Amino acid sequence: MNNNEHYNDNDIQVLEGLEAVRKRPGMYIGNTNEAGLHHLVWEIVDNAVDEALAGYCDDIEVEIGKGNVITVKDDGRGMPTGMNAKTGLSTIETIFTVLHAGGKFGGGGYKVSGGLHGVGASVVNALSDWLEVRVYRDGKVYYQRFENGGHPVEPLKVIDKCSEERTGTTVSFHADASMFETTVYNWDILYKRLQEMAFLNKGIRITLIDQREDEKHEIFHYNGGIIEYVQMLNKNKQPLFNNIVYVEGREDDIALEVALQYNDSYNPAIYSFTNNIHTPEGGTHEDGVKQALTRVINNYAKNAKLLKENDDSLTGEDVREGVTMIISCKHPNPQFEGQTKTKLGNSEVKKIASDIFTNGFERFLMENPDAARAIVDKCITASRARLAAKKAREITRRKTALDGFNTIGKLADCTSKDASISEIFIVEGDSASGTAKDARIPKTQAILPLRGKVLNVEKARLDKALANEEIRTIITAFGTGIGDDFDLSKLRYNKIVIMTDADVDGDHIRILLLTLFYRFFRPIVEAGHVYAALPPLYKVTYGKNIKYVQSDEELEVYRQTLPANAKPLVQRFKGLGEMDAIDLRETTMHIENRILKRITVEDTIAADKVFSDLMGEEVQPRKDYIEQYGQFAQNIDA
Repeated sequence: MNNNEHYNDNDIQVLEGLEAVRKRPGMYIGNTNEAGLHHLVWEIVDNAVDEALAGYCDDIEVEIGKGNVITVKDDGRGMPTGMNAKTGLSTIETIFTVLHAGGKFGGGGYKVSGGLHGVGASVVNALSDWLEVRVYRDGKVYYQRFENGGHPVEPLKVIDKCSEERTGTTVSFHADASMFETTVYNWDILYKRLQEMAFLNKGIRITLIDQREDEKHEIFHYNGGIIEYVQMLNKNKQPLFNNIVYVEGREDDIALEVALQYNDSYNPAIYSFTNNIHTPEGGTHEDGVKQALTRVINNYAKNAKLLKENDDSLTGEDVREGVTMIISCKHPNPQFEGQTKTKLGNSEVKKIASDIFTNGFERFLMENPDAARAIVDKCITASRARLAAKKAREITRRKTALDGFNTIGKLADCTSKDASISEIFIVEGDSASGTAKDARIPKTQAILPLRGKVLNVEKARLDKALANEEIRTIITAFGTGIGDDFDLSKLRYNKIVIMTDADVDGDHIRILLLTLFYRFFRPIVEAGHVYAALPPLYKVTYGKNIKYVQSDEELEVYRQTLPANAKPLVQRFKGLGEMDAIDLRETTMHIENRILKRITVEDTIAADKVFSDLMGEEVQPRKDYIEQYGQFAQNIDA
C-alpha cells in the first residue's frame, strides 16, 4: 500500500525527552522479568497493528532470531523520514529516542490506537543493546542503528532503492541483558498474544517465526475475527446451539463487536478488549453489554411466556452462566483507569455498547427461536440453582456462627488472630496431617486435613458445591464466605498452602483444590494468597551430612559431589506420611528453609481454558494436554 496522506513528519509531536527509562524500567514496561521482556515485543507489534487499524497494513511478521533477536516487519505506510521541526532530528530518530514522540497525540496520524505510537519505540530502544530500523517509503530504503540504550550510531540515511509500491517498517532489536532477568523469549507467550491480536483484527495476517534451535512457523489469519475466537474457546465444550451470535455497530466513531455462544458449563467466560488491549477489570464497554444481555433475555422470556408474571426476573449471574463472550471496542480516545490499562472508563461507551448490542441480540433471538429457548431454559435453571445456593449459604453461615472455628472438621488452628502472619496448610489424609501438626509452628500455622478428594467444581454449580462437606469446611476455615457473600478482607490466613504427596493422587487433589479456588475464590488467587508446597523427594544421608533434594536430576548432581567410593543412604519419600515431623518441619514448613510456589493467574483467558480442558466433561482435551506436556512430567508414582 502507498498512501502517505495525513501521516507526515509534522504529525509526530514531542511531549518530553527520554530520561530515566534505564534507571526505572518498571515505570515503562511493568517489570524486568519475563513479562517485561515480552512487553518490548508488544510495543513494536502494537505500532504495526495501529497501521492495520488505520487501514494501511495487511501483513505483520514477528521473528525470533538466533540469540533471541526480535524482528518485526509490517507492510504499512512506513514511518515518516523527514526532519521533525520540534527536535531538529529526523522523524525516525525522534520516534526512537524521544519519549512521547508519536503519531497519536495530534490526531492526524491515527484515529484508533492501542498504545501511543513512539512511546513504545523509544522505550524498547532505551532497553536494548542495539536496535535497527529500516523504512520502505517513497521508493527508498532508509536505515538507522542505535546502540547502548538508544544512542544513534549515525544519522538516518538511504541505503538502497525499492519499488514505489513497497512500503513498510522493519524493526530489529536485542534486549539488554543487564536490564532484564532473562532475555530468552517464550514461544507460547508470543503465540497466545499474537493469535489474540489476529482474532481481534479480522483479516490481518500475523506470522510468528522462531529461528532458534527448534524452528517453528505459525500464521494467524482469521477472516471471521472474534467469531472464530469464540469457536476456539468453545472447541472442547458442548454448545447449546450451533450459531455464534455476532453483533457489530458504530456510533460517534466508537465501534463495537460482540460474539457469544452458550455452552453447557456453569462458568461464564467473558473477555473484553479496547483497541486490542485486554481489559480484565472490564469497564463501560463490558458493563453496557452485560446490562443489555440481562435486559434482553428477561424481556424475551416474559414476552414468550417462558417466565411467569409472578416469577422473579433473571439476574445478571443467571444469564451469564455458561456463556463465552468476546467484547471488542475500538475507541478514538480511550480513557483507561489506572496505569495498567485494565479498565475502560469512558462514560459515553456504556450506552453506545448497550444500544448496539441490544439491537443485534434482540434480532438474533427473534430469528432463532430454538436457540432463544435453549438460552432461556438454561438461565431459568441457573436461577433455581442460585436460589438453592443462597439457602445453602445461609445454613453454612448459621452453622459457622453456632459452632465457631474450633469444631471445623479436624482443623488444628493456629493461636494467632493476626491474619497477616497466619498460614493454613491443606493436607491429604490423617497420617500426613498428624505429621504436619507435630511439625508446625502452632502460633502461626494451621493444619486442615482433607478426608477425601474435593468435588470437581468444574462440573458442578455452587449449590452442589455447598452440599459437599469438604468444601463447606474450607469455606468456614477461610472465613471469607462464598458467592455473593465473599469478602476478601475477612480471609483468616495470609498464606493458603496446598501440601500434597508428589504422586498422581497428590497431583489430582492439588488440581481439584486449585479448580475450587479459581472458580469460587478467585480473588484469593489473584491477590497471591495461594501456594503449593514443594516437599523434597529424597533424603540423602552421608556420614553426619543430611541433604534433601527435589528431583532425580538434583540427586544425581549431589552424588557427583561425593567421593567416588561413597555409599550414601538414600531415602525416597513416597508421601508426606513417610516423613517424620523433623524432616517435614526442616524442608517444607520452616519459613527459612521451605520452598513454596505461589499460584498466580497471569492470563485469565489461558487459565480459564486450561481448567475447562482438564476438569471439564470432554475427555479428548485431557488426552491432548497429556500428549503435549507429558514429556515434562517428573517424579510420578504409579
